[in-house]
Amino acid sequence: MRTAFIGGGVMGEAMLARALVAGVMTPADVCVAEPLEDRRAYLAATHGVAVTADGAEAAASAELVVLAVKPQQVAAVLETLAGTLDAKQTALSIVAGVPLKALVEGLKHPHVVRVMPNTPARIGAGISVWTAAPAVSAEGRAAAAALLGALGREWYVDDESYLDMATALSGSGPAYVFAFIEALVEAGVGLGMPREMALALATETVAGSGRLARESGEDPAALRVSVTSPGGTTAAALAALERGGFAATIRDAVAAAHRRAIELGGNR
Repeated sequence: MRTAFIGGGVMGEAMLARALVAGVMTPADVCVAEPLEDRRAYLAATHGVAVTADGAEAAASAELVVLAVKPQQVAAVLETLAGTLDAKQTALSIVAGVPLKALVEGLKHPHVVRVMPNTPARIGAGISVWTAAPAVSAEGRAAAAALLGALGREWYVDDESYLDMATALSGSGPAYVFAFIEALVEAGVGLGMPREMALALATETVAGSGRLARESGEDPAALRVSVTSPGGTTAAALAALERGGFAATIRDAVAAAHRRAIELGGNR
């Protein structure tokens, strides 16, 4: 699958690297458009792909054109590519806060897929929520699903409003989990535990608990209850979390991220 990556930043490179590992594409099939010369040299040396400073040049022969730039850069990219893509090409955007309508109008191209990935995609453990404009062909949808499948799990939705919800839950979600890990580590250190040990215990506990929740098929509430003995240490800890408003704070955080996602989309 001939693919152009417009933007060679962290998320774009993560997608590229995982797609190459999974065999979804080969280095010979890829061209990356990146304005920074040292970054172009790095991408070419590391991944063996073609590089250019010109987004239109990168996209010219690609079947899938991945827009992997920062939101503040997207207007310039859309202007560069406007009217240059043909009906056999599918544009796939991971730019946060830019709705399908703005992408279609900006590109002057109806074959657009919008995706909200998350950073665990770097290790093939991400989850990407995506949708597609009505004009996107079966081949274009299959190409998008194949790329996103290389990053981890992919979840298609017909209703674009779920993308803003996914931004708040899974897109920003790794930051919430990392903040929780940080807090666990500091708590362990506060008890007198060596930092290295506290970090190992916290990260393995979070990773193992997530895997158990995913693979057991049990409701998280049931899993929580199974760990909690009446009057025991876990019950004491959960009571402290409840007094601190743990669940309400998480709900507030996700709601705040959702509101901001909608605001960003409305500004386009």
